[in-house]
Amino acid sequence: MRVLHVISSGGMYGAEAVILNMSRVLNEGSHTSVLAVFANSPNPNLQLHERAATEGIESHLVPCRGQLDRSAIAGIRDLAQQVKADVVHAHGYKADIYAYLALRGKAPLISTCHTWYDNDLTVRIYGAADRFVLRKYQRVVAVSDEVRQRLLKAGVREEKIRLIQNGIDLRPFQHAAPSLRDGLEVDQPLIGLVGRLAPEKGVDIFLRAASRVLARMPASRFVVVGDGPDRTKLESLIDELHLRQHVSLLGQRSDMPSVYASLDVMVSASRQEGLPIAILEGMASNRALVATAVGEVPSVIANGRTGVLVPAPDEGLLAEAIVNLLSDPERRARLGMAAAQLVADEFSAERMTQDYLRTYEEARAAQKAAR
Repeated sequence: MRVLHVISSGGMYGAEAVILNMSRVLNEGSHTSVLAVFANSPNPNLQLHERAATEGIESHLVPCRGQLDRSAIAGIRDLAQQVKADVVHAHGYKADIYAYLALRGKAPLISTCHTWYDNDLTVRIYGAADRFVLRKYQRVVAVSDEVRQRLLKAGVREEKIRLIQNGIDLRPFQHAAPSLRDGLEVDQPLIGLVGRLAPEKGVDIFLRAASRVLARMPASRFVVVGDGPDRTKLESLIDELHLRQHVSLLGQRSDMPSVYASLDVMVSASRQEGLPIAILEGMASNRALVATAVGEVPSVIANGRTGVLVPAPDEGLLAEAIVNLLSDPERRARLGMAAAQLVADEFSAERMTQDYLRTYEEARAAQKAAR
């Protein structure tokens, strides 16, 4: 089967990781994965395209200008024909809408709804349009039950929706060497959060919790890996909390397995979430995690067994959980081992890809029956 993934990428985040993880598995088997990545004007983000190229995954840029570019619609249509796509898999608002306008009735369409954040007017407008076109798709994948419920409320028929949890390629995380411990003492703790710098990820909560941790464990150091629209606000908060000597905003990194390997405790402080790829990667790296109990996070972090859960947003309880883990190395090791075993058993890229292949076949059959 030849699969064309369509995405308007904002950086290397969860959806991009899912596409790469699936593409590796598909291409290693009897299938083919091809990417169509929007080159948006004036702010193209080509990291996914470039990363795919380095891994030998076929990727094409789709130039796009403005809110609705007819040439981009034609570009997707032509590319689907050129690569002889058996199914077109869209990821995100823009990809959903453009793929539908380009290929309605011409190819089986599947979309994955990774998360929905209605944080501003523009996104709400895109979201309304997205939910309208998703009703026309052959299959729509939700990565969490919360997203599934929102799809149902948006009018997507229940028989079209499939719940497929994310999966990761385990291999890079199993023997990585630390990359962030230069300048730290052997026993100096490093705590990290990996995620987009946006309100839903709760980076501000993490920073306020860091301030509380430092009051009790002043040798601690903190890192945030990722980028996004809230960077300036978070820089100001770091100064306001007098954390400049203790916290580093590292931006996006290309050495994530080594980043996870550097951490003593990994934190997810999200206010709203699906099933974050970063959490799965941290677990695969044998890290002890503290996470807010939102979205599908409790489905992978069993409190006290594979990690520690706290309510959201509660910086005090988050700080307390971090301090408790830092004070108990044996518990950290036990939680990390259990987390890695769970991910290996239930959240591999191979399992995820097989779930998608079944959904692709369903989409093809539905498209054929509709003709």
